[in-house]
This record gives sequence, structure tokens and C-alpha cells, in this order.
Amino acid sequence: MKKLFLLTITCLFILAPGQVANAADAPDVYAGRMALYKNMEAALQIPWYYLAGADQYEHSLRAARRDLEPSKGFIGIHIEPSKWSGALNPDLNDVNPLTITFFDGLGQDGNGDGKADITNDTDRLYAFSKHLQAYGADEDNIRIGLWDYYKRDKAVSIIIGNAEIYKKYGRLDLHEKAFPVPVRTHYTYLNTWGSVRGWGGRRIHEGTDIFADYSLPVRSTSYGIIEMKGWNKFGGWRIGIRDLNNTYHYFAHLSGFAKGLKVGQIVEPGQVIGGVGSTGYGPPGTSGKFPPHLHYGMYKDNGITEWSFDPYPYLKLWERKDLAKKK
Repeated sequence: MKKLFLLTITCLFILAPGQVANAADAPDVYAGRMALYKNMEAALQIPWYYLAGADQYEHSLRAARRDLEPSKGFIGIHIEPSKWSGALNPDLNDVNPLTITFFDGLGQDGNGDGKADITNDTDRLYAFSKHLQAYGADEDNIRIGLWDYYKRDKAVSIIIGNAEIYKKYGRLDLHEKAFPVPVRTHYTYLNTWGSVRGWGGRRIHEGTDIFADYSLPVRSTSYGIIEMKGWNKFGGWRIGIRDLNNTYHYFAHLSGFAKGLKVGQIVEPGQVIGGVGSTGYGPPGTSGKFPPHLHYGMYKDNGITEWSFDPYPYLKLWERKDLAKKK
């Protein structure tokens, strides 16, 4: 009965040939993913938001890396053929659940069609969920299961952060963005990403400077988790927020932080997190070595490393959207 139920749901959300399931191309993509997550929760008692957190993490990896194929269905979770069929299995394309189990592979028949098909969304999500279920359904054991699967502490923390966001809001469409300072106020900015900086050693500028009045509110640009908050000799008082697309948003030179803000807290687009300042370039408390401005940077993690990229085009886009809202 359980597998028949999963098969029924899968049939409701079959993609057309060549269709890529992402938020930009398919308006029903979130409904399709949520149906699969909820079915796995019902069948295996793994809370849906952990599955959503892991799946979104893998979707972000596929978007950031050229060595991974884009998702061809709703589910982005990737399982290597050797892990699916079993390391000693001579047939890497094996779809027989019995021989896959014999060779200790992860592959599972999740939709009841008698095949453990690595290309099938339901089978792949079911196999991943069964892996987690072997460790337990509480957060501590989910963490252990995730670490055993990814072998990367950062991957585990990002997935758990995603899960906490999904749990709080109960939905998947959480990709709204906001300009980091209120629009129609006194500010200015140019594209300074990649410019040379000299204080503390020659380096490139990994962000865009938004010059503004002292203490002008600084706002979160996305839904996300606060990963870092405190002092840095270059950035002064600064905050780092990671969003659901695995992008790290860096806010530096702040005059201070919003009251009660703490590491691990979930934030929303437009939520005030601090104020524009001129802190940095010295020990804690150093201020006034340059005009007040917000240094805003964006960094992408691809599961292996993290790098800075130019935030200016995104800032222009978010500014235009925020201005349009206020008309």
C-alpha cells in the first residue's frame, strides 16, 4: 500500500521530456517537491524539512558546478552509480533491488514498479531517506546520517540550516530578495568588486560599497541563517547570512547590530540586522578611518570550496524591484 501511494503521487508530477524542474521554469515545481517530501515523511517518519534541506543543498550544487548535470526532475539529490548499485556490483546500471541489496548498494524501489531506477525521483529520494532512517529520525541522528553521506561538516550545517528555515515557514517558495538598505533614502554605490585594496596587504575588493548616512538601517537581503556575527579587523562589525541557494551574504563596517540578533537566527528579506557604519581597519572598536558605508559581499559554496562573486548586478535588480513596490 505504501509503495502504491508513492507511485500514485509520482504519476501526478511526471515532467515532460526535457523539462527542467526549477523555480524559474515550472510554477508547480514546489508543489511537486513538497508532495514527494511529505510522502517520504509519511512512509519513513523522516521529517519533510530535512529532506527538503538536503535536496535544496544539492540543487544549489548543481547550479554552481559544471561537472554536475542539471536536475532532470523535481529532486536534485545525486547518488553516484557505484553507490547506488554497490561498489562491487559488475553492473553499474543495475535496477534489480535484490542484486543491489546483495552488493550493499543504496538503490531502492520507492514507487513500487519493481525497479530501483537511479533516474527516478521517487526511487532516488526514497533511497536517500532510507539511508537517513537507518540512523534515526531525530536531529542528532539526522546529522550523523548526513555526515556519513556527504563526509563534510559544512554540508551538514548548511542542510540543517535549510531545514530550520523550511520548518519555520512550512513552505518552499522562500527566494524573495531585498535591497540591503531602504530604497528612496540617501545612498550611492558603484561597481567596485575586484578593485585593489591595500590596508593589511594587497588584495582585491570582494564586494560592493554602498555609501550612506551613518546608522541607516541595514537589512537582510534574503531568507537565511546567521552564520557569523562579530568583529573582524578588515570588516569591523559584520554579519554573515547563508540563504537557501547556498549563497553567503556578507555585511561589513556596521555601526552595530539589531537588538537580540544572534548566530543561528533565521532572518527574512528586509529584516533590519544593523546600521551603516565606518568600523574596521584595526582592533575591536576602531571606527572613522573611512566614510560610513556598507560593504556587501556575496560568496558561493559548491560543496568543495567557496568563492566571491560580483554582487553589483544583483543589487541593481533588487533595487529596481524594491523601487517598483513603493510606487
